[in-house]
Amino acid sequence: MAPQHVSAVTFRRILANFPESLSLAFAYGSGVYRQAGPNGGRENVMLDFVFSVDDPVTWHSKNLQKNGHHYSFLRFFGPKFIAKVQNNYGAGIYYNTMIRCADKLIKYGVISTETLIKDLINWNTLYVAGRLQKPVRILSLKENAVLRAALESNLESAVTAAFLMLPESFSEEDLFVRIAGLSYSGDFRMLVGEEKGKVVNIVKPNIPHFRELYSKILIKNPQVVYKQNQGRLEIDKSPEAQFTQLMTLPKTLQQEISYLMDTPGRNRDVEETLLQVAHDPDCGDVVRQGLSGIVRPSSVMQSTKGILTAGVRKSLIYSSLKVQKMWIGRKKTTS
Repeated sequence: MAPQHVSAVTFRRILANFPESLSLAFAYGSGVYRQAGPNGGRENVMLDFVFSVDDPVTWHSKNLQKNGHHYSFLRFFGPKFIAKVQNNYGAGIYYNTMIRCADKLIKYGVISTETLIKDLINWNTLYVAGRLQKPVRILSLKENAVLRAALESNLESAVTAAFLMLPESFSEEDLFVRIAGLSYSGDFRMLVGEEKGKVVNIVKPNIPHFRELYSKILIKNPQVVYKQNQGRLEIDKSPEAQFTQLMTLPKTLQQEISYLMDTPGRNRDVEETLLQVAHDPDCGDVVRQGLSGIVRPSSVMQSTKGILTAGVRKSLIYSSLKVQKMWIGRKKTTS
């Protein structure tokens, strides 16, 4: 499925409005790849971007000079304060929203390359790492071997986590729906403001893009039999296989699982706890709860931070658009 109504020229025109020192820039969401469901045919309200920068203070300083009107009242506190708000609260990303740029309405988030790499490898918040587990439009990627390796590690971890929550045999769509849902586990926005069935609607029209993202990983993964022609996969669900998978999960998810399973006072090491989980018939549910333990607090904090970074007026408008979209989806579903 081709991206909707947004040409490479438009993306270049948008990027030209910002300081050039980006280690990674990508566009994501329904403005880039069509989604199914009641809202799928609507004209997209906004294009979403993430910019990764090596030096947030310097980048915000340059951006304030070029685009000071993008910022809320926080611009009066200067680039160091903005970078501090970005790095120290929520998911380590600073969003400016509802910006008119190159005749498009956009939202863009700024994250430090260091914070991004840590999230990709460890899943500290799964906020930006989760977006990069789904098809995105990469607009710029600097030669950075550590960042590139972290991007690949994030995709491999997504496959492993999904395997732990799936049965022995499943379809490609089952796998991609599970992967796309990882970063929504426990996200309070799925209860308020996000359309029901969102994850399935993301996947259904974009299976070729998911396949492009994950097929090489699946082909070389020794734990799966990937029948590409049939679109089916089979995995070993023995405790030994599940233990191997659990041991390769990102560190933060391992710690969350260990916290869930450990009896107070026992203080077992993570490996011992994961061995117990590998033998548990509810292993997949434990992994899901662990993901919720990562996603829930970061999504709440990031949304709260958004009120400051966007300003109250823009936050109210943005929230009302989200709720309106949800109600349109519900009305069309029930009618």
